[in-house]
Amino acid sequence: MRFPIADYFEGCPVCLTAGWPASVVPEYDGGMFGSEQWETWLAYSGGSMLGEGETPLVRLPKIEARIGVGRLFAKCEGANPTGSHKDRMSAFVVHRAQEVGASTVAVASSGNAGVSLAAYAASADLNCVIVTTPEMNANWRRAAEMHGAEIVATATSKERWQLVAEKVRSGAWYPVTNYLTPPVGSNPFGVDAYRAIAYEIFAQSGVNQPTDIAVPTSRGDIVWGVAQGYADLRKAGLIAVVPRVHAVEPFPRITRVLAGADRRETFAGNSGLVSIGGGTVTFQAMEALRTTGGAAVSIDETQARADQIELARAGLYVELSSASALSGLKKLVREGVVSREANAVIVTTSHGYKEEVHYDRPLDAASLRLM
Repeated sequence: MRFPIADYFEGCPVCLTAGWPASVVPEYDGGMFGSEQWETWLAYSGGSMLGEGETPLVRLPKIEARIGVGRLFAKCEGANPTGSHKDRMSAFVVHRAQEVGASTVAVASSGNAGVSLAAYAASADLNCVIVTTPEMNANWRRAAEMHGAEIVATATSKERWQLVAEKVRSGAWYPVTNYLTPPVGSNPFGVDAYRAIAYEIFAQSGVNQPTDIAVPTSRGDIVWGVAQGYADLRKAGLIAVVPRVHAVEPFPRITRVLAGADRRETFAGNSGLVSIGGGTVTFQAMEALRTTGGAAVSIDETQARADQIELARAGLYVELSSASALSGLKKLVREGVVSREANAVIVTTSHGYKEEVHYDRPLDAASLRLM
């Protein structure tokens, strides 16, 4: 179905009425894919706002040897200005908010999305409201407040969505994130920005194009963006086969839907992988796996913590939720889903410096002796 260009914060209106919420996506003229100027393939072009994008693709030879794949690379989204992939979405949402004359942008977030939006709203002289819970990490809170965002705490995560829904429907706030249950993806103009991750991996990979890409996944914004970006590259004739894009989750959600569960259900589970938490599944996440032949894999927090250390020992200190991409890839290799000859990419969505850490004891003072 096609709709006029507008803001569809609650996704496809026909799907919503039918009881099956689904995201909408911008659709482009076919001729736009005739060049390799990636920025012209996106909803908003003309360069970055704060330097987002063009993040490094780093080979990890020691880890690839240990897990037994042909090549292993990390797409380091923590190199974005506020330290996460969310900066790509924030830039586009702010562009759209300015275009439609909105004065206040809002997000339901306890972490990366809130800090990112606060930074980009500040750069554009827009008001920013972050609706969170009292458990918000102090590091993220300080960063958001430094950028001038207003922080509103609700008692529960569910109440966050209810407040955002009320304010959006009244016209007071321009939203970044979903607020429905069952959910749709985030603001479609923002999600469009994630397609550039695929374009960059393609350009950076040269002759060693990936066969498999593992992505930490909650409601599927980034996994859909990567999948759609590769669909664009195939449409442009730049690749013949798209890599399989795999969704890594902290407990079975997509995995259960693939096994026959109704995707509109809420799936119970607890995990310290807070950036990819939540008990819901979106249509866009399912579509990303369907169109690329990818799989969903659930991993446990203990393995992610071990892999966070392994990545740090290789030089990449990433957020715990980001380390899940490596955990998921390892499991897919063990299960034979990913070949031992694979050229694999893990998308590390955020750096680890923002994680709140508490030590039981202070560092002991030590005396130094000059040699």
